[in-house]
Amino acid sequence: MELYLWFIKIFVPLETNSQKRNKSMLQKHNLTACPLFMRLNAEVIDELIENTIVEKKIYSKGDLIVKQGSSIDYLYLLVDGKVSTEMITSEGNIINIDILEAVVPLAIAFTYAAMPRFPVAVVAMQPTEIYLLSKEKFLRQMMNNEVLFRNFLRITTSFTVFLSAKVAMLSTKSLKSKVALYILNNTTQQQPHFTPKHNQTQLAEYLGVQRPSLARTLGELISDGVIVTQNRKITVLDRRYLEKLVF
Repeated sequence: MELYLWFIKIFVPLETNSQKRNKSMLQKHNLTACPLFMRLNAEVIDELIENTIVEKKIYSKGDLIVKQGSSIDYLYLLVDGKVSTEMITSEGNIINIDILEAVVPLAIAFTYAAMPRFPVAVVAMQPTEIYLLSKEKFLRQMMNNEVLFRNFLRITTSFTVFLSAKVAMLSTKSLKSKVALYILNNTTQQQPHFTPKHNQTQLAEYLGVQRPSLARTLGELISDGVIVTQNRKITVLDRRYLEKLVF
């Protein structure tokens, strides 16, 4: 037995502190849930992160993670927590763009732009952890992995669709039309229900309206038999009515 233990100590290489640290760091989060890593197994994802990670950062609730207009020097991967993305207009108004929950990349559609800058400010809504990945090393990983590259293209395309919907919502002047568009964008004919990731205060900020006005509009849609709510879940009963409000 003693000879066996001696053999293990001499001939079996031990993990370095760095390897142990990365291993525990990778096992802490469910990275397979990230759309960027869809259809990649855990081993491939772990190796990818280990080969590209530069730093990990921890933020408390309310912390400003990045300022609007900041240079994007890394690929930002939200691995734990929830963040709000906010845009400050030239008049000083704050527009809530979206709420993002782990695990997702941040501003990935802008990461490899000619002049990569954050189009929004990112604020932690709860204790949050972010991995900073090397853009150059991650790009090489995408060049060598078709699945990873296709996931990247899918995310950037989806963001374009989201941005178009957001512009349409902001350009809609009627509050009832804004609410109708928001509900339509989150439901389909086949799946007429969803649970908003925003609470009512956050949704009011997202739509750029006052909370009492939003509550009144939702109440009207419920009274008219257009939607029903249960806890936070919204179910569409009359989709055609909502479509008429928007189109």
